[in-house]
Amino acid sequence: MAPPPLLDASGLRKSVPGGRRLFADVSLSLAPGEFVAIIGESGVGKSTLLNLFAGLDTLDAGELRIDGIALGTLDEDARAELRRRRIGFVFQAFHILPHLTLGQNVALPLVLLREPAASATVRAETLLDAVGLAGRAGDFPSQLSGGELQRVAIARAIAHRPALILADEPTGNLDPETAARVMSLLVGQIREAGAASILVTHSAVAAAAADRVLRLTSHGLVPA
Repeated sequence: MAPPPLLDASGLRKSVPGGRRLFADVSLSLAPGEFVAIIGESGVGKSTLLNLFAGLDTLDAGELRIDGIALGTLDEDARAELRRRRIGFVFQAFHILPHLTLGQNVALPLVLLREPAASATVRAETLLDAVGLAGRAGDFPSQLSGGELQRVAIARAIAHRPALILADEPTGNLDPETAARVMSLLVGQIREAGAASILVTHSAVAAAAADRVLRLTSHGLVPA
């Protein structure tokens, strides 16, 4: 018997302030271990859709369940707790904390879950090594390029082995070789943990790593 969907979205609708509709009737079912890429024109709402999936934004209509839990029934504290435990998010703008070292940034999800400091440090250093930043756990974000910061953001997103990984243009600032390595890392983590992942991208190389590629339109998601 197939496992229940980790993410189950039905009839999602979202408009921007002023009333312009971004999209309507977005439906998606995502099983554990499945990797979906979403492409689409600029401005159609791809990043907004990821924010909805993460509970960072609210729906105008529709129903969204993560691990069987309806996000619409949760208050902000409960949504934050769900994100902390079950979701990893690679933001397009990185959101790396400038006053923390790279190791501390990557270990932060584990610290918030009260994992012992020693094991959190080892996990952070292992992931920094995996994304090509070995030996730089003590550096600060100001010492890194945009592409390097993107790799730190990816390492942080998967540090706590989340059930759902959401990535907004995770290879956008990377050269092709590094992008391929980062995508291999993401796919490996998804398979290893039985996690599900949604990737928003303009990159054909990144999209090619997914099990399914969907296009977001104003009328919903369609096969690409």
